[in-house]
Amino acid sequence: MNSANAYGELNLYEGVRGLAVKILNRIDRTDAYLDKMLEIEIKNSELKGNDKALLFEIVHGVIRYLGRIDWILNGFYKGQFSKCIPNVKNAMRVALYQILFLDRVPDYAAVNDAVEFVKKLQGKKPADLTNGVLRNIIRSKDKIRYPDPEEESVGYLSAYHSHPSWLVKRWINRFGEEMTKKLLKANNSKPNLFLRINTLKTTSAELIELLEKVQLRYSKGKFLPDFIRLHHLTNIADWEYFGKGYFSIQDESTGLSCYLLDVKPGQRVLDVCASPGGKTGLLANLMNNEGELVALDKYESRMNILKKNMERLGVSNITFKEVDSSEYKDDLFDRILLDVPCSGLGTLTKKPDIKWKRDLGDIRKMNPLQLKLLENSSRLLKVGGYLVYSTCSIEPEENIMVVNKFLEKNTDFELISAEDKFEPILLDENKCVQTLPHIHEIDGAFAAKLKRIK
Repeated sequence: MNSANAYGELNLYEGVRGLAVKILNRIDRTDAYLDKMLEIEIKNSELKGNDKALLFEIVHGVIRYLGRIDWILNGFYKGQFSKCIPNVKNAMRVALYQILFLDRVPDYAAVNDAVEFVKKLQGKKPADLTNGVLRNIIRSKDKIRYPDPEEESVGYLSAYHSHPSWLVKRWINRFGEEMTKKLLKANNSKPNLFLRINTLKTTSAELIELLEKVQLRYSKGKFLPDFIRLHHLTNIADWEYFGKGYFSIQDESTGLSCYLLDVKPGQRVLDVCASPGGKTGLLANLMNNEGELVALDKYESRMNILKKNMERLGVSNITFKEVDSSEYKDDLFDRILLDVPCSGLGTLTKKPDIKWKRDLGDIRKMNPLQLKLLENSSRLLKVGGYLVYSTCSIEPEENIMVVNKFLEKNTDFELISAEDKFEPILLDENKCVQTLPHIHEIDGAFAAKLKRIK
């Protein structure tokens, strides 16, 4: 039955749950990233504020808990659940997420929605199957069995805490079982929303007063002076003061590498992989818009985003260069920030789809590029200058191991301790910055400070 011709895709996938299935289908069959897909669908839909928030909640929730949801569905579905028709599979996932995690949606309503949706797209037989599976789960909700944590700790943690088993195994070897469990729980928690105060446009006191006027609850950042954590997720980008450039939306972890770099007004500073510009904006703040800030990015589309963000923030000491950063040549700089492309495994609270898209090979696959970027950037640094190498990863292969490999070959550089900048809780055994979601309640990030000594 080719319903798509009869109804058109828009009518088929209407409403919050229909759009959720449409997005999940696309993520299943392509390399598309969750946030990009959501952004496109929300922009093209006529959903109101509450429905936008619900769509975000459902899609993020399904992906975040996909391991647990699929474990349960596998147990109740007769046959191979993974080979189920995509519309049916994702309609069941959406319904089961609501049944397990959303109190405001009654179980029967979640089931009815899924059944009607499947009936419209696939016909009566798959709809009856959907109905049977979901109602069986509801009846047995309190008796669902997972792998035995005593006998199969990796299997249990992987299924219940919804992470791929290769990652669970890896983290148990590194952190131990208890610490891994805390990390998995932290990755599955709702993300914190941080604002960075743009001191080129406003002050901390003024922005706090504005937040209080619109009754947005907040607390100050834990580690850095110009970050504020909002207590509730909100459409803050729609607020007029975002458009006016009073703040950026960025995790507090992103500021650590910028503070570690220790830039000063009047210096010549290079931001190597700059887009979308969260760190670039903070560097401009710390330089007080004085001196020269050169921002590189390879792709025109990313460069356009960067330019737009810098314009909104009122950054005026910046030069944009659309180039391949691994081959860039220029006069020497006082400071260089190198935030390299990485696996992103420190950002799973905000980007839960990453854990299902990555494998062990991906961590190592990035290493040659990371090292090449570091090698090339180092040639652009003055003697006595600093370079900060940073990632949003918690994996040693992308972090200290890349830095050590570089230092072995480049004896004109030394690793500088971050002790004078940050409290011990933010530092690893090498005195580099390393944050972990379950310890610091911010994204996982790494930053190493290197000095050119000759």
